[in-house]
Parts: sequence; C-alpha cells; structure tokens
Amino acid sequence: MNTLTMLRSLFEDSPEYKRRMKTPFTPTKVSLADLHTAIPRDLYNKNTVKSLLYVLRDVTFAVLVYQLGWRIEPAAHNLVKDYRLFPFIASAIKWTLWICYWHWQGIILAGWWCMAHEAGHGNISSYSWINHLVGYSLHTFLMVPYYAWRSSHAAHHKATMSLERDENYIPRTRKDYRLPPQKTALVSDYHEIFEETPIYTLLRMLLMQALGWQFYLFTNALGNPRYPPRTNHFLPSSALFKPHERKGIVASNIGLAAMSFILYNWTRHVGIANFFKLYFIPYIFANHWIVMLTYLHHSDPTIAHYRNKQWTFLRGAISTVDRPLLGWVGRFFLHNISHDHIAHHLFSTIPFYNQPQVTDAIKKVLKDDYNYDSTNTFRALYRTFTQCCFIEDDGDIIFYKNKDGKCAREIASDILNDSTQEAI
Repeated sequence: MNTLTMLRSLFEDSPEYKRRMKTPFTPTKVSLADLHTAIPRDLYNKNTVKSLLYVLRDVTFAVLVYQLGWRIEPAAHNLVKDYRLFPFIASAIKWTLWICYWHWQGIILAGWWCMAHEAGHGNISSYSWINHLVGYSLHTFLMVPYYAWRSSHAAHHKATMSLERDENYIPRTRKDYRLPPQKTALVSDYHEIFEETPIYTLLRMLLMQALGWQFYLFTNALGNPRYPPRTNHFLPSSALFKPHERKGIVASNIGLAAMSFILYNWTRHVGIANFFKLYFIPYIFANHWIVMLTYLHHSDPTIAHYRNKQWTFLRGAISTVDRPLLGWVGRFFLHNISHDHIAHHLFSTIPFYNQPQVTDAIKKVLKDDYNYDSTNTFRALYRTFTQCCFIEDDGDIIFYKNKDGKCAREIASDILNDSTQEAI
C-alpha cells in the first residue's frame, strides 16, 4: 500500500461499513444457545495470578512513564546549558516530549480504566474481594466512582441497545428536537437543527472527548431520559441505584474524597504546573479514549436500536461494533476492549485475555450478523458525530437518521410491520 492510498484510507469508510449500508437489515436468526455451544468451557476460567500480573504490568508502565516525565524539564535545561543548543530548539524538543508523555500515559491510564471495568464484571479473579480491591483502587485513582459506575454499567449490559432500558448513549428523537412530523418535514427543517460549520462540529467533538465522561457521571448526559433531572453517579439515593447498593455509592464517594485530598497535597508539594503536566492532562487524554471507545461501540449509522417489542438480549448484545482501536496498542494496553466488544457483551464473565478466542468462535456462528469496522477510528468518530442525529419516536427497529432526515441503512422488506415502517 503506497503512501497516497494509506492517507486516503484515513478519510474513507471501510469495506465492512459500506457493505452494511448496502445490505437491508434483518435481525439475526442465530440463537443464544448456538453461541454458547461454540464457546469452549475452559475460556470461562479465571486465573487470578495471570490477571494480577496484567494489573502489575499496567501499574509498572504508568510508574515508569511518570518517572520519565519528571526528567523532561531537566533534560531540556541541560540541552541548553551543557550542549549549547538554541533555546527554541530545546523548547521544541521539550514540548514534543511532553506530548509523547501525555499520549502514552493517557493510553496507559485508559488501560487502568479498562482493567477496573473487567474487575467490575468479576473477571480478575474468582474471589470477589480481589475484583473489588483492584477495581476500586484503579478507578479511584482515575476519579471514577467504582461501585456507582459498576451498577449502571451492569444495567447497560442487561439491556444493551434497548431504547427503554439501556443506560448509555440513548438517541434523542424527532420529538426531542421538536422537528415537524416525518410526512411534512422538509430537508431545510432538519438542516435548521443539525447543519453546522466544520469548526463548530470540531469544537463539539473536542468538548465531548475531553469532558463527556464527567458530564455523564455528574448529569447522566446521553443517559436514559426515563431518569429524573439531576440524576448522577454520586448521590446514594439516585434513581440509578437500588437501595442495597447505596453503601457502595458512599464507599465510592469516600474514595474520591480521599483521592482528591491526596492530589491536593501532592499539588501543594510539586506545584500546579506539575499537577497539570503529570496528572491532569494524561487524565483528560485517558477520558478521551474512554469516551471514544464507548461511544463508537454503541453509536453507528448502520447499527440498530430496538424498542421492547423487538428487543432481546442477543439482538442488543450483537448490535455493537468491534473496532481495531489503536491496533496492537489497543490490544496491549486497553485489554481487547474495542477489538472484542461483541464477545464481551455476549459473554461478559469471560476474562479479557480469552476474549480474542471468543471473537473467533462467534464470528463463525454469526457470520454476516457480526459487526466489524476497520474505518480509521477518528474518521468513524466524525462520521458518527455528524450522521447519528436523531431517531423516530415510533417503530420497533430503529436506525439513526442524518441531517437530511435519511437513514444509512434500510430494513428488509420481509420484516417490516406497521410500526417499523414509520421508523425508516
């Protein structure tokens, strides 16, 4: 592949995505029993030592990179003092090194989030106290309320892609945007709401990538609208939680308060500049990867959402997308979370290090119902951000519509009924 072809591929949709667009959608005819039969039983086994070695590896990488970060400023100073390098060249080298630090530490810390996520599913060990110790420690370091998010995430797994009951990235409807009825709406009506300049779109994307995770935790942004206003992950009485979970919510908040105190005292010792350079900016980069991967797993113009009459656990679980996010880096540091996300939704109790084998097995059973997309991830993010605009208020099998009021994918004619006809 020559350089021009590689550059072009960064801005093009993948063959898998284009094929889905051209293929009318039919819900899978595969059964959950078919998939369970295809999975070797030994893949369910949890190896505590193996998992903890992964945790140790992640912590070690973060500490090593952190130690290297402390050496950036002295190294830049020495380039001028000892090697007589021009200050502007030393400064350019210094900020290049800082960017490298933020990038890699952000990915490593996102891997901590992924590992804590696995602990929340009970996949680190057969001993629940080990799972909670690992998950609570790693998430608290990243200012994530472990028990609170574990609760809402478990609810998400039970109702993935259900418009009534899912927890995350619930599409907003025609009625939410106060659009005219479908039969009378003009393209200009849609453009009035959704048309925007590329710069404005970029700014919205940057805002979501930098602060979307915090907005979700504090305000339930893009969460299910069935919850009342001011729903959040920090109030023990929040509608997100069951009464027996409230002690865990308090424990999460205590951990966050303790971590805030630690960060405050550390900042007093090292200075505000070092706080931003060594912790806060990598923290924002980690949040960027978390928002990107979770958003793209469950938001795509060619993937269906369901209302109750058509939703099943299997349909919801396979209505996500596997993406080769960051290539080998994503597999190594993010623990297969994006490469094997469908397998994770189908078999969330199987450890992350066995999920590649699960993906290989389910692909043979699902065949064309397996959703994969090799589109460059940033292209996919822009595509989803600009084309997943709204859904119809009616219909049982739903696809996003774009700023022209059009779906990227049709529903096969043989499964249409009166309610789904209104949704395409």
